Amino acid sequence: MGSITPCLWFDGQAEEAAALYTSVVRNSRIVSVSRVGSSESDPALTVSFELDGQAFVALNGGPQFSFTEAVSFQIACADQEEVDRHWDALTDGGEESRCGWLKDRYGLSWQIIPTVLQSLIGGPDADGAQRAVAAMLSMGKLDIAALESAYRGN
Repeated sequence: MGSITPCLWFDGQAEEAAALYTSVVRNSRIVSVSRVGSSESDPALTVSFELDGQAFVALNGGPQFSFTEAVSFQIACADQEEVDRHWDALTDGGEESRCGWLKDRYGLSWQIIPTVLQSLIGGPDADGAQRAVAAMLSMGKLDIAALESAYRGN
């Protein structure tokens, strides 16, 4: 059975974007770069890379298409330090949104989500879950302590 590899369309920034993404996401690497010419200084046509073991291809396809929020990538974060690190790196030159969403400098949407979020918004205390959802809806970058406090009713 074949595998599925997302291909991300860029307007000349494929190699730069792959370098950023592999520097931010753990267990990541650039696998190969196919260039328009034979020199290392020639622009990249495609860049194959992995983010946390998931294969991707970045294509310098031109200005015809751009990213929308209809597709985003989630990064599960174990703690606030991870949330902060990913958020800061990916919003640099990009744009913050709500509920843990952001757009990076290339317009690609990401969700920076603490792993504890699901247990808060789907927890056994229905009132606590509603408070956690209300708190999340008021945030840009998610704040784990504030979400937990809202769940507890503090």
